[in-house]
Amino acid sequence: MVTAITFDIRVSVESFYYAAQSDPKSGEFVHIYNVLIENLGLHTVQLIDRHWFIWDSCNLLREVQGPGVIGQQPILKSSDIHQYQSGSQLTTDMGKMYGTYSMLRLSDNQKFVIDIPPFDLVYPAKLN
Repeated sequence: MVTAITFDIRVSVESFYYAAQSDPKSGEFVHIYNVLIENLGLHTVQLIDRHWFIWDSCNLLREVQGPGVIGQQPILKSSDIHQYQSGSQLTTDMGKMYGTYSMLRLSDNQKFVIDIPPFDLVYPAKLN
């Protein structure tokens, strides 16, 4: 698990190779990642949108941007936690992801950006 703290918001990510949906012979490597977002601060905040950078081992970059996460724009009061699971497909056996979430502090409508820490996406056979 990797973790980053930005402006009192902790983002932790853990990724797993998803063999049931992958087909390495066809260049399909599916990974699932679990995200935990924790509000360590005193202000209530809302996650507005996401911006992901997804790299494969051929140095090909894909960007994914959009509102919220998995169709939600969660509000986190002080000490609240929001968890979700999502996935990504690569055409190579290794890659990485990282990104940002745009947040809104509800008390004064101040927008700010927090980091999603980089994490690896690795086909387990590559580790042998």
